[in-house]
Amino acid sequence: QGAAADLEPLPPATGDLWDRIVQGYAIPDIEGPLVEKWEQYYSERPDYVARVVERSRRYLYHIVSEVEGRRMPLEIALLPIVESAFNPNATSVARASGIWQFMPSTGTTYGLKQTWWFDSRRDVVAATSGALDYLQKLNAEFNDWQLSLAAYNWGEGNVRRAVARNRAKGLPADFDSLTKMADETRNYVPKLQAIKNIIANPARYGLVMADVPNAPYFAVVRTSIRMDVKRAAELAELPLDEFLALNPQHNRPVISGADDYAILLPIDKAEIFAAKLDLVDQPLVSWQAHRMKAGETLPQIAIRYGMSTETL
Repeated sequence: QGAAADLEPLPPATGDLWDRIVQGYAIPDIEGPLVEKWEQYYSERPDYVARVVERSRRYLYHIVSEVEGRRMPLEIALLPIVESAFNPNATSVARASGIWQFMPSTGTTYGLKQTWWFDSRRDVVAATSGALDYLQKLNAEFNDWQLSLAAYNWGEGNVRRAVARNRAKGLPADFDSLTKMADETRNYVPKLQAIKNIIANPARYGLVMADVPNAPYFAVVRTSIRMDVKRAAELAELPLDEFLALNPQHNRPVISGADDYAILLPIDKAEIFAAKLDLVDQPLVSWQAHRMKAGETLPQIAIRYGMSTETL
């Protein structure tokens, strides 16, 4: 029986992450009134941009590394700004969830389990992997990153039909030429373009982008031990909200429901957590799930667990 938790090794830090992203831009630029509209939108909201940057620092290095590892254009790492403003608990009216805004069905297709205990669409590592798989699949079909981004937002069937409509009329079938496109999608690629332009030259828009170090923010700790979310945060010596920002996938106050848990922690806390987990001998779960059987009543269950019905 080895240690209760394994730590993954980390690469050294160099420079600033924004520079690295800008150097990796590879999607052709677009221009026009919609791009200008969104440049103006962000430049008039410095506080909003600062909040998004502050949230992004937790996740961006990991995303950039994953995008780069697949040899994809690095501006794809900025897509969560458009999707969710890097809020891991963002949920759309259409029930899309997480920083990559996966719909329930698409999430399931890309291996993101959604159970009573957890929703992997909010798991930053799993959802990033799923989103990049999906984007690569789209680009294998459309062979055009702008169309692939449109399909990520609008659904591949809609883009496929729009492309076919234009081709049938002998018209160009690039993003700008497609007709009958949803407004949200029409604005989607220009929004990313505006963000690209701002990050490449924030001063031009009167904005200051706080530095984000080109270094890992979190380490992954793997364990098979079930525990209360609150206890996990205490073991890591982290405020609960910071723990939940890195581990937002849990639907319940318990880390449970899988064979193996990947817990993300700031680099400086991961070793503390792993060491403490090895030393803990008291139970880490104070919650228990009870599945009701036919004919069972709440008062019966309350008596069985020695608590009042109100507490139950």
